[in-house]
Amino acid sequence: MASKDSSAFGLSLPASLAGYGTESSAPVQAEVLRLFDECGPGLRRYVGSFGLGVEGTEDVVQEVFLQLFRHLQLGRSRANLRGWIFQVGHNLALKQRAKATRRQRTEGAWDGSLADLVVDPCADPEQQLVEDRRGRRLRSVLAALPERDRQCLHLRAEGLRYREIAKTLDVSLGAVAKSLTRAMRRLMNADES
Repeated sequence: MASKDSSAFGLSLPASLAGYGTESSAPVQAEVLRLFDECGPGLRRYVGSFGLGVEGTEDVVQEVFLQLFRHLQLGRSRANLRGWIFQVGHNLALKQRAKATRRQRTEGAWDGSLADLVVDPCADPEQQLVEDRRGRRLRSVLAALPERDRQCLHLRAEGLRYREIAKTLDVSLGAVAKSLTRAMRRLMNADES
């Protein structure tokens, strides 16, 4: 699909949106830009938690905001757009992860652990060792959490309310509360040791 650069978005818009570049779309563009500034970093972190890598994460985030632009341009509901953004991001991240898993089976795995070996030259070596151990311990606990608990924790860390998390993950409020309680208890226990 050919794309057209949109300086208003800092994104590459599909050619099919080229006709939307009229003056009547200026309010929609402004609203999408505002939401991109507000939700983009959090969405990027949440989508990144699916293990998609930088490129896959950026693809999903870009697609979410393109879909938001289309959604608003077509005059669809503006109710709870922040929750809508995370729900669409969640669904697209699941699709992207499934696609990456299929591709990995045929192409093999990339060793992403090398990116974690960057050393902070400002850190005290002893403090860095303590923080590295703590980080490894917390990451291992986070990785061992059931996927729903991990997703609830990431969404809550991005500021979504329980009701928004429940809608995004299509679960009950009680399930969200239990998942978050369980996840936080495990992380606090790991951090105390």
